Amino acid sequence: MDIVYWSVILIAFVVSFVGLVYPIIPSVLFIALGFILYGIFYTFNDFSVLFWIVQGLFILALFAADYVANIIGVKKFGGTKAGVWGSTIGLLVGPFVIPVLGIIIGPFVGAVVGELIFQRTSLLQAIKIGFGSLIGFFSGAVTKGFIQLIMIGYFLYVVL
Repeated sequence: MDIVYWSVILIAFVVSFVGLVYPIIPSVLFIALGFILYGIFYTFNDFSVLFWIVQGLFILALFAADYVANIIGVKKFGGTKAGVWGSTIGLLVGPFVIPVLGIIIGPFVGAVVGELIFQRTSLLQAIKIGFGSLIGFFSGAVTKGFIQLIMIGYFLYVVL
């Protein structure tokens, strides 16, 4: 049964990484699910208060990384709140409208449209801001992936 248990835990962790490129999948919940499944299948005794505090701080870092990367990406290229909101909406809607490519096209188009409609920015400037939103998205995904690896590594260190 160990193979089955660890396979289920591993699947939860893998799905959390899928959430890096498909933001509709809540990565944090799947990492936490992996921890909880371990506790259910084996024991929660391996998880100290320190473990939960550290993991909680990493969860906060995940949320912050996503938010900060998007803002920095858009603002660095001259965007406004309209671009940030457009990028965020595009990030959530894009993958459903255009599977696979929507994750790239959605934030770009969202930022461009947000800037054009609400800020009356020139098309060239709006496109520049759209590229900024992509840079923010990708840098956020890389940062979140790194944090998730640390969370899973710490979990493995504690339980193995």
